[in-house]
Amino acid sequence: MLYLRDLWRRHRRKVLVTAGVLGSGYLLYKLYDAHKRRLIDLEWQLANERENDEFIKAQMQLHFENIQRIADTTTLPHAMPYLSCRIAEDLNLSHLMERLVKGKDQPNSLSSSEKLELWDRLKILSFTRMVVSIWAVTILSLYIRVQVNILGRHLYIDTARGLGSSYLLEEADLIDRDDQQKFLASADFLANHGLPKLISSMQTAATEVLKAKQLRDFFNTAILHETIMQILDMFLSMGSPHHWVDCLMPEDPRLYKLAKTSSDETNPPEFTKFDQLMVETREVLSSAEFSNVVELSLKAVAKALVEEKGFQSGGGNLTNGMPLARLLPRIAQICPTLVEEPSKNQFIQIIQSVPEVGLFFTLLYSNIISNHISKG
Repeated sequence: MLYLRDLWRRHRRKVLVTAGVLGSGYLLYKLYDAHKRRLIDLEWQLANERENDEFIKAQMQLHFENIQRIADTTTLPHAMPYLSCRIAEDLNLSHLMERLVKGKDQPNSLSSSEKLELWDRLKILSFTRMVVSIWAVTILSLYIRVQVNILGRHLYIDTARGLGSSYLLEEADLIDRDDQQKFLASADFLANHGLPKLISSMQTAATEVLKAKQLRDFFNTAILHETIMQILDMFLSMGSPHHWVDCLMPEDPRLYKLAKTSSDETNPPEFTKFDQLMVETREVLSSAEFSNVVELSLKAVAKALVEEKGFQSGGGNLTNGMPLARLLPRIAQICPTLVEEPSKNQFIQIIQSVPEVGLFFTLLYSNIISNHISKG
């Protein structure tokens, strides 16, 4: 016993140090093992998240392509024929052409001043109809694509909810079918309500640009393109910035409902899902990015129009040039092609082929999704 006590006394420090080392080693091993398990779990989680991200990206891309197809094959074909009819009715040039033809066949039926007045009206209205048609086909095709991308985001969220995707479930209110249909039907606002204001403003711009143009003045492709762009630029610069949005869609519901709330605080109006969709659309249309896309698209359509075969065939062609008086009947003939149904409309295809247009809607759709996720 004494021997053991003496042995313990002599080697106690070594034993304690050894035990401490072994204990620390065991503890470090346990910590390392726990850390290793956490790393394995984290790697597994990250792998699952990457796989889920890839799946979400694929679903978003598929959904985005389907949305663009809906705009091209359903919404735009519904809106364009009606708009074309309204433009033809409100800017009918046939009565002017008929009176001028009659004056030519029966020289005594019109005085010189009456002929000049008719020609001047034909000049202004021909260009007005042409630029109204250019602007309408451009802005309507872009507007509808904005609509379906915004609506598509909301419907994507609803679908994700149905599939049990948790990251998009923060949006509580679904869009009912009535609000969807009402929102898409607003594409007819231009034809139903905005066209008179558009025509009046565009005619004012055309009158100002054309006041120095005489019937005998020489026009070629470059001059016609320049004249078209001058009228469009003057129209876009008239009034307040983005004034043309009011031709395309109803007034901002926030302004109307704010005024109504202040006058009736006891019964404030409800801000509906339809109102939310319209506000989002107006914000996109009022953005600098959309204005840039509109400008590029108008230039592309105008360039394609002046190169149209209707201007280049027949007695003389626009490349070599012709007097303005001979150009006006050709403008009248070509205007309807600008607002043809989408399946036959080359100008809609030209708008869609502008690289910046495709990029804008790709970013619009992805930003809408990512902005929603970041808020969730």
